[in-house]
Amino acid sequence: MPELPEVEVVRRGLDDWVVGRTIESVQVVDPRSVRRHVDGPSDFAASLTHASITAAVRRGKFLWMPVDGLSIPSALVAHLGMSGQLLVEEPAAPDEKHLKVRLELSSEANKPGQLRFIDQRIFGGMFLSPMVQTGDHFPGGIGSEDPLIPEAAAHIARDVLDPASTPATLYEALRKKNTQLKRAILDQQVISGVGNIYADEALWAANLHGLRSTATIRRPDVARLHAALVDVMGRALDAGGTSFDALYVNVNGASGYFDRSLNAYGREGKQCLRCAEQGFVSLIRRDPFMGRSSYSCPRCQRKPR
Repeated sequence: MPELPEVEVVRRGLDDWVVGRTIESVQVVDPRSVRRHVDGPSDFAASLTHASITAAVRRGKFLWMPVDGLSIPSALVAHLGMSGQLLVEEPAAPDEKHLKVRLELSSEANKPGQLRFIDQRIFGGMFLSPMVQTGDHFPGGIGSEDPLIPEAAAHIARDVLDPASTPATLYEALRKKNTQLKRAILDQQVISGVGNIYADEALWAANLHGLRSTATIRRPDVARLHAALVDVMGRALDAGGTSFDALYVNVNGASGYFDRSLNAYGREGKQCLRCAEQGFVSLIRRDPFMGRSSYSCPRCQRKPR
């Protein structure tokens, strides 16, 4: 599944290519991809026709585009799921095999005329959601200064790249839980946007084991973890994201998500790079975790007793 850096790259693409344009018409090719729009495909298309996209906003992995011209302030939510893609295409471009929704956009010089949602596995989708006030009165997410968020995303915590997210807010959220540290940072109501890959990378960078209890976590530990999450996400974003799914592409269809400079994830049996720098030999190990895998160094990420 795309993680926060991948979704942020898509958001930036939408901001460049789509924001400020009017939706001239909507074609729902596969109704399954608008199943979360409660009033059905016809209402989805009718509601968006002649509406204008005012921003491209993200919180964690949640992506939305506020639209004006509707009776109730709402946003077009695009959930990428496992294989969703948002592509800006010329109308003459052949339809993609798994095209689900097509938005015809108002004409603008040097910008393609369609926004297409493609999804092979159909775990994602698009829908309209009413906007509500944020509980803390800060902006809803990256990409907008408005203290508004789609109702469908109101339960999602802020992510580490959000200016309103701090080590103190992460510490308070973690201490409210009584669970393993990795489980907590994968919980989108504790901190959003952290997936399995970046969780392992940040825990390695912070010298923390994922089985550490949140009940005993200390402020200095959380400060290191928060800094590691910011650093890992930032570097992945600079590299264009990290994805091991060839289906995932950015808003213009250009691949670029195959950065392999990972320190822990997927490196089972390979030397821990930090330990090697210190003159020690320690091999990254893999352990089963919530139906997936966790990667850690047994020497510099001590497993709790």
